[in-house]
Amino acid sequence: MVIRILNEKERLEKNFEKHHMEGFVKESLVSDESFNGRLIRDIISGMTSFGQYGEQIKNGEWLKKSREPKWLCPFRFNWEIFDLGTFNVELVSPKEKQNDTAILQLHGGGYIGKINNIYRTFSCIYSNLSMGSDVLSADYRVAPDFPYPFALIDAINSYKWLLYRGYKKIIVVGDSAGGGLTLSLCNYLIDKGYTKPIGLILMSPWTDLTISGESIKYNYHQDPLFGESNSTLLYNKDYIAGADPTDPYLSPLYGDFVGFPPTLIQVGSYEMLLDDSTRVAEKAKIAGVDIKLSIYEGMFHNFQKAMWLTKSSRDAWSEIEGFMEALIKMKNN
Repeated sequence: MVIRILNEKERLEKNFEKHHMEGFVKESLVSDESFNGRLIRDIISGMTSFGQYGEQIKNGEWLKKSREPKWLCPFRFNWEIFDLGTFNVELVSPKEKQNDTAILQLHGGGYIGKINNIYRTFSCIYSNLSMGSDVLSADYRVAPDFPYPFALIDAINSYKWLLYRGYKKIIVVGDSAGGGLTLSLCNYLIDKGYTKPIGLILMSPWTDLTISGESIKYNYHQDPLFGESNSTLLYNKDYIAGADPTDPYLSPLYGDFVGFPPTLIQVGSYEMLLDDSTRVAEKAKIAGVDIKLSIYEGMFHNFQKAMWLTKSSRDAWSEIEGFMEALIKMKNN
């Protein structure tokens, strides 16, 4: 076991040395992989290799067909759905606390999947970890019916809704496509002179829709979700729909990040999208952003969804809690 972990660390350091000159990227590796983490990774790999069903997981078709029971909101929270005309937003708030801090959650799903129950559960977790903040989740419009820039438009209007409601401190969080959308939103807010968030939290963000990162190649055989195939969700063009994929509002990697607030990025070392995180972190650091990049060894895309089942996901949520607490306290001073 020790030899395998050391070999993984050597593999990563070799790739970082080849493709990244910034020393802080190598220093971002969290070298602590659990048995449960490896087990879940292997289960995902097995599921995505299982014939037509596996292909539907890889290419995102299952997101369109997914049917869930109505989410049961925990008793201590209120759950409200607001119709903003062209899309809905969902507000989860503690029953016994009113404050001026809010979290805007932009869900993942490759821009083709709608919000689902795990993100509603995430809302409660985010609230608990941020000293009782309200959490707004945008059920933004998705492709193919609504390609770029509809998701960004809905994210902008969700943020404005929070401003109009009087929230003074807003943190924006997003995973996968929602992580990229978080960066695009922040880029827009700064460009247009809006009050910017006090911080950003990105989980396995998809920031480069040109799919040009070197990790697409060197993690091709490692990634249990997107690996071993060139017809996965990463190659879906429904959201791009003829737009320029290097537009910073579409692929935020191509922005300059000047003026961005403190940002936490978490990513797994086995992800084909690993470079989507490391390159953003490098550019943001050069732009003077207070950036924290955490690369969790042996972890897969959106490993935080394992929640308390693996040490890495528990550590990631603990890191998020500390980051949000620091943001809120810093803003209060």
